Amino acid sequence: MKSLFISDITDGQAVEGLFMVQEANMAETKTGKPYLSLKLMDKSGEIMAKVWDRAEQLQPQCPAGAVIAIKARCSSFRNSLQLSISEIKRLPDQEVDFAAFVPTSPCDIDEMAAEFLALAAGVSDPFIQKLLLSFFQDEDFFALFTKAPAAKMMHHAYLGGLLEHTLGVARLAEAVSRLYPSLDRSLLMAGAMLHDIGKTKEFSFDSQRFDYSDSGRLVGHMVLGVEMVQERLNTIEGFPAELAVRVKHLILSHHGRHDFGSPTLPMLLEGFVLNFIDDLDAKVNTIDKVSGQAKEEGYQWSDYQRSLERFLFVKGRPAQSNEKPEPEEEAVLPAAPPRQQPTLF
Repeated sequence: MKSLFISDITDGQAVEGLFMVQEANMAETKTGKPYLSLKLMDKSGEIMAKVWDRAEQLQPQCPAGAVIAIKARCSSFRNSLQLSISEIKRLPDQEVDFAAFVPTSPCDIDEMAAEFLALAAGVSDPFIQKLLLSFFQDEDFFALFTKAPAAKMMHHAYLGGLLEHTLGVARLAEAVSRLYPSLDRSLLMAGAMLHDIGKTKEFSFDSQRFDYSDSGRLVGHMVLGVEMVQERLNTIEGFPAELAVRVKHLILSHHGRHDFGSPTLPMLLEGFVLNFIDDLDAKVNTIDKVSGQAKEEGYQWSDYQRSLERFLFVKGRPAQSNEKPEPEEEAVLPAAPPRQQPTLF
């Protein structure tokens, strides 16, 4: 039974609970002593952990993808929380409810899918509409698209994250196109809805733990996406060659810079806009995640965020109030007392 989540762990806390192993690596201290470095996860987040004693003995208990029961102590290391583990016991897979360990989108998948399909069908350019619907009315592809994560570690890094992120970018594209009449709305919507389709092949997410596929590491989602678009273009008679090149350009340039992985830089107005709105949706999701992990009410400093190369000043969730409601307000039943944690060892 999962009763302690990573998002609730605090500095100095004694930790006893169940977590999934995302990564496991053996290393050595400066004196040559072996230790085990783990990245643990559940549906609320991730945390690094170290096993300093009996590392070689305990390593077989924690392969990537396994759920382990641990005893540990939490401390702050380089402005991030880290667990020092003293005991590990692996749980048999058949005894695990993996839903508690695999992060999923907080949004309703069916509602997002319906809105997404409506946006695709509403594109005015007939060729771009055919291209979009060839992907998103394909049941097999759309099933993958609605399940895939948008990233392994960064923004929208959970099942359903690709749909959530792509819908967010498409909403922004629709809104921005109303503000700037010089934009080709259909082309921008094509870029917004297709820019990350290669992530359905870049990631392997059919097991409890998702990771990069071989083609994802070797080729990358932008090139994979262009290959997927070309396959669909081959089935659409009369698709204008110049329009096809523009759509591919948006996919290949949407990261905005060579050192961010784009094979080419944005050179179309729609390419610049796509880069900005893609980054905007990703940054908002990242910062919202950090805000959701805040322990106190009001604005406060986060841990150092390596992906953003800065600390963040975020607004924490409201504290629970012990005051009784005013007479005219509806009384709220008190929360049930916390359940005792099960004995794991």
